[in-house]
Amino acid sequence: MSAAGSNNMGTESVDLIDAWHDLYVMLGTSSAALIGLLFIATSIHLGEVVSNPGFRVRSYNQTLYLLTLVVEAVLILVPQPVPFLGAELMVLNLVGLWIAISTSYTFIYKHRDDIHRGGMKMSRAIPLSVAYLLGIAGGIALIQGSRWGMYIVTVSYTTLLVTVVLGAWSTMLGMEQRQLDVEQREKAGS
Repeated sequence: MSAAGSNNMGTESVDLIDAWHDLYVMLGTSSAALIGLLFIATSIHLGEVVSNPGFRVRSYNQTLYLLTLVVEAVLILVPQPVPFLGAELMVLNLVGLWIAISTSYTFIYKHRDDIHRGGMKMSRAIPLSVAYLLGIAGGIALIQGSRWGMYIVTVSYTTLLVTVVLGAWSTMLGMEQRQLDVEQREKAGS
């Protein structure tokens, strides 16, 4: 009876992850494409990124956040027992949470001046932290065998992806605004 039960659980686990396969192929591909676009946008504005610590850290961290999403998609797509997947997702999201919290701490408490020059804001820190906390909760749910684990992980993934995209957009707007300010000052000075 236990052998049949364990075989059933294995099939159930495979079915659980297979149901999410296409979505995570799309999400992982989107995240990887966004990394490439972030590299291109950063390269175009490299002088601005290098000269502004806030933009530099944000561009770097946005790349790290997108990399955690690509790795998360890979982990979900790799055939493996669901409890192992849950443990891996928990660890990956702990690392992401550490990045978000350490960056928030650095900009909010140590480098307050950089907040106004493109550093971390609470409007970005909170969704990033919540997304990674949800990822940890989803990993725990998967370890415990809950079918809700993948839903929680997907909400985490989507929240993080949206937050990173909006943060990247904000970074690019900030860089362009600084460039326009410089051009206006040059015109006023001539």
